[in-house]
Amino acid sequence: MTITVRRDTAYPMRQIVQVRGHELIADGTIQEGGDDAGPSAHDLFDAALGTCKALTLVWYAHRKGIPLEGLEVSVDRDDSKEREGIYKLDTTLHMSGPLSDAQRTELLNVAGKCPVHKLMTTATVEVSTKLA
Repeated sequence: MTITVRRDTAYPMRQIVQVRGHELIADGTIQEGGDDAGPSAHDLFDAALGTCKALTLVWYAHRKGIPLEGLEVSVDRDDSKEREGIYKLDTTLHMSGPLSDAQRTELLNVAGKCPVHKLMTTATVEVSTKLA
């Protein structure tokens, strides 16, 4: 699958992101010289983690018959040491439904195993950049 990112030249920094049949807007913040018309690249990175945890938990609960009714995943970023190689993301799960303590603990454990969490923490990611 190819994701394309194309500059919207009508704006200083705005980008149009195409993923399959979906279109997203990404932009820099006002402080960075953008219009803040959409999430930044860091925001999208962080959102990928929260989204993966949410999708994984809903899928798992459905598969296991766990009565998960509501779910919200909060992701808080601490990038104060990013230049030193430390980028910290804290996630919090807000779950509702008639869940037992054991089911809540089971879902917490599953959230730590979502594919993006594992990708971010255990995989070696190789990135190459070339000219077209």
